[in-house]
Amino acid sequence: VQLQASGGGLVQPGGSLRLSCAASGFPFGSYWMYWFRQAPGKGLERVSNIDTGGGATYYSNSVKGRFTISRDNAKSTLYLQMNSLKSGDTAVYYCAKDLSGVSRGQGTQVTVSS
Repeated sequence: VQLQASGGGLVQPGGSLRLSCAASGFPFGSYWMYWFRQAPGKGLERVSNIDTGGGATYYSNSVKGRFTISRDNAKSTLYLQMNSLKSGDTAVYYCAKDLSGVSRGQGTQVTVSS
């Protein structure tokens, strides 16, 4: 199983980023998928998840209305569109195929700063 997140970077408050997660080694279309983040000195936080068909989604209260999760099963890729970014969104972002996040692969750093 490989889960490789990308698309992070440095962005000013109010800006946007789109994260991608390339998945391989398992039947991507058969799994709910998850985005997690971990800020410095804090625990792992579930940010969002999406069902196999993309019709059902969940967002944490901290990102609801600003982030949008989506997936392309044909490309085995998960996305997270992040808008109106705040300094509190600064974290390493991971994708995973389980609710606990234990399957998460290499993350991507998102830094929101002026």
